[in-house]
Amino acid sequence: MKQTTVWIIAGTTEGRELACYVSRFDVQVYVSVATEYGAALIPNCPNVTVLQQRMTAAEMIRFLRKCEPVLVVDATHPYAAAVTENVKTACKESGVSYLRVVRPESHCGGCISVWSMEEAVELLSHTDGTVFLTTGSKDLPIFTRLDGYADRIVLRILPSRTSLDRALALGYRPAHIVCMQGPFGEALNEAMFRHFHTAYVVTKDSGRPGGFEDKASGAARAGAELIVVRRRHEEGTGYYDVLEVIRKRLENRMLKGKHL
Repeated sequence: MKQTTVWIIAGTTEGRELACYVSRFDVQVYVSVATEYGAALIPNCPNVTVLQQRMTAAEMIRFLRKCEPVLVVDATHPYAAAVTENVKTACKESGVSYLRVVRPESHCGGCISVWSMEEAVELLSHTDGTVFLTTGSKDLPIFTRLDGYADRIVLRILPSRTSLDRALALGYRPAHIVCMQGPFGEALNEAMFRHFHTAYVVTKDSGRPGGFEDKASGAARAGAELIVVRRRHEEGTGYYDVLEVIRKRLENRMLKGKHL
């Protein structure tokens, strides 16, 4: 019987934890990440092969046909909509079982909700004061549209050379760039926001695993307005329910294999 294979598209805390969980079974686990930094965060677990590359839908289909996984788990970030669509398309085309890990949406009383980075910039263009941006390096070009962005915006980005180089190339000030790996607790968030005399904190709804609640409470304690870029609603399964589905699927498969 051919060894069972599972493919996890990671990039989140859940993806990294799932990789370790699945590796406990007698299976081959492939974990896809987009960057070298993401690859370095995957724990060194047995049976796990890390794939560091961005794939189109067509490349995903070729990979699925080559490796023939029994299950694909999409544990990408809630805002990585294009990746999720490609994975769903590839699985449907290849007839492979697909599971989407979905984080519960966060609720924050008193925050300002917008539906895009562009809308956040438009809102901020009518304000004054320091903006603490925590949405990641991917969206930095959009915020250069804000007048005086180099003086107004403080960034918190991942401690990777790629992220830092992108920020510097776009003209963000070195003194306004914080390179740290989150998530962060309430006290550290508050301290950072107070240190930079923050008037507005811009964040994504990254859920509890992404530190949203501590960020929201830290902003409130520091007297900063929280601007939340909301995410699209999507169907999927909660993390712990996904663990149970995987467990049942793999244990049943192992049991069948013993009786062949």
